[in-house]
Amino acid sequence: MSNSRVITNIKEADLPSTTAWKDFLALIKIGIVNSNLITTFTGMWLAFHFTNTHFLSSLDIMFLTLIGSSLIIAGSCSINNYYDRDIDHLMERTKDRPTVTGKITGSRALVTGIILTIIGTIMLFMTTITAGIIGVIGIVTYVGLYTMWSKRRYVSNTIVGSVSGAVPPLIGWAAVDANLSTMAWVLFVLMFIWQFPHFYALAMRRVEEYRAANIPMLPVVKGFAVTKRHIVGWIITLLPLPFFLLDLGIFFFVLATAFNIGWLVLGIAGFRMKDDIKWATLMFVYSLNYLTILFVAMVIVTVI
Repeated sequence: MSNSRVITNIKEADLPSTTAWKDFLALIKIGIVNSNLITTFTGMWLAFHFTNTHFLSSLDIMFLTLIGSSLIIAGSCSINNYYDRDIDHLMERTKDRPTVTGKITGSRALVTGIILTIIGTIMLFMTTITAGIIGVIGIVTYVGLYTMWSKRRYVSNTIVGSVSGAVPPLIGWAAVDANLSTMAWVLFVLMFIWQFPHFYALAMRRVEEYRAANIPMLPVVKGFAVTKRHIVGWIITLLPLPFFLLDLGIFFFVLATAFNIGWLVLGIAGFRMKDDIKWATLMFVYSLNYLTILFVAMVIVTVI
């Protein structure tokens, strides 16, 4: 169904009351931008710490990195909204996006996305070439390989999308130190793995919406039982990662290990719970707190 036909089926009275600014924030998916800003900052901060570089002497790098990475994420999300406007009306969580309601036209969303990604990419290249290249890889992976190629075709779309979701801490680190250390790659791996239990839990909660939109997410194609096994399997692969982050100290090691074990216990409990959606919700909320707390803790342990 074309975007114009979607809009004609929406009564004006049914449209949520929003401002132009709120529509813009919805277009760029400000929640995703903000969450990735945390991981980008953490990668950059740790690079400052382990290269013995004082952040006050690199405020220009901080500005270019944080704004540049935010712009490429915002731009990529805008292009994603442009491309998915023909199916977003089928899902409850996306039906009120401004590209669906017509408050922002498809052409404007596309142009906005292109402009933001170009400006953001230029800013990242002003830090280091490595940071700029990683930013471009993130854009191409999310927009091209995920949104336009795999999302509607393959159950492995989550694997493709997880690559772009894992690059923010790499961008942050590379902006300070182009010679990416082992810890930088561990952050990438942590982010990559985290997305599977996170998005599979979300897909379980929204399984009927994904089915209506004909998006082959794992719960839609393989069912809840298989999805649960995949979630637990991916959480198990998180268990060794704290051993590669021992330079952050014993406190962080214990904290990360405790969070991993807690997530695994909750995941295993899902095989006994009768309410799959309730369990998926618990897993989804846990994943959000897991990521936020661990990445904030990485910064805190380097300043105390």
